[in-house]
Amino acid sequence: MYGHLKSRQFVGQRLRYTSIVEKPALGLWAGVGATLVAAPVVAVLPIVGATTAIVIGAGVGTGVALGVKDTGEPPKLLDD
Repeated sequence: MYGHLKSRQFVGQRLRYTSIVEKPALGLWAGVGATLVAAPVVAVLPIVGATTAIVIGAGVGTGVALGVKDTGEPPKLLDD
């Protein structure tokens, strides 16, 4: 939940003015990246399994995808 909410908030607030949010596969790449980052941590900790890394990646990926969807049309600047 934390990864989903924070990634959705980050994309909605910080990335709405960039052209990267126009990429359709942004959520997929963010999820794969989060899974790869979480995998070494999961490998060191014996209590959690590989499913934890996959769930973290899925949470971040869906958060980014929904954050992109929430941005919609960027607000107009003063000189537009």
